[in-house]
Amino acid sequence: MAKSLIIVESPAKAKTIKKYLGPGFTVKASVGHVKDLPEHRLGIDVAHNFAPEYVPIKGKKKLLQELRTEAEKAERVYLAPDPDREGEAIAWHIASELHRTPSDQIYRILLHEITKKGITDALQQPGRIDADKVSAQQARRPSRWPRELACFERASSHSGPRLLLLPRWLPRSLARFWRRADYRLS
Repeated sequence: MAKSLIIVESPAKAKTIKKYLGPGFTVKASVGHVKDLPEHRLGIDVAHNFAPEYVPIKGKKKLLQELRTEAEKAERVYLAPDPDREGEAIAWHIASELHRTPSDQIYRILLHEITKKGITDALQQPGRIDADKVSAQQARRPSRWPRELACFERASSHSGPRLLLLPRWLPRSLARFWRRADYRLS
């Protein structure tokens, strides 16, 4: 019988799930996010509708290779990061790194409780990655903007006062692009 692969975020969850499921399953942990925007580039592909460009996080390449190897051996792959926006994005990034299409037996399962019943219930109702949750996570994800401009990433009630203070914070490299009107009173 071919094994199924389950990928969760936490090594502790992986250990507990493995105990409940037994030898028909391989359980691995991603230990959080596996891809992120590049550190030294904007990370946005302007030519392709401003699509974000994700790259593997430093130190995760070995883990990603291990997950690919396990996925190739498995009949089914179940992505089980946390059931929230971040978890959905993690599942999406892992799926993109496995180099298998959704029709190649990659499923998303939502583990609301780490009990034998919770796990078996989730395995009986596998779904697909929710593109809306992935988009929501991308919209809320902090970009690699300069620290001085990061306050404008999300709309908040403080955006107005921040806008008034911004010229004082602006580093010299950005200040030359800031239009300034000088007035003299006589």
